[in-house]
Amino acid sequence: MKRVVPGLALTMLATALLVWLFGRAALLPGLVFGLMATGIQLAAGIFLRRAVGKPFEQLLKAWGAGMGLRVAGMFLFLGAVLLDRTLFPPLPTALAYVGVLIPLMFSDLRTIR
Repeated sequence: MKRVVPGLALTMLATALLVWLFGRAALLPGLVFGLMATGIQLAAGIFLRRAVGKPFEQLLKAWGAGMGLRVAGMFLFLGAVLLDRTLFPPLPTALAYVGVLIPLMFSDLRTIR
């Protein structure tokens, strides 16, 4: 649960910056995709923590599962933008997802060490 608070803080920060840059249209994508990125990273971290200290093959499978979740998030981004471009404008939506996910990924480095 150590990643929940930073994830929520990053979501709020990213959403505030996006609303400042793009206006109120960035509020929904900022919140939705920031929270989605936090959830994806939480799940990926759980997979990784369970595999630490196990044989390399299991660690690689856990890493692959986490990367698969992150790629699934990219497809969800694509689907949301294609479904309703007015609710999910491409640039704010992408920045919300990446702006929360990338900083949280650095916590995986501490997990592996």
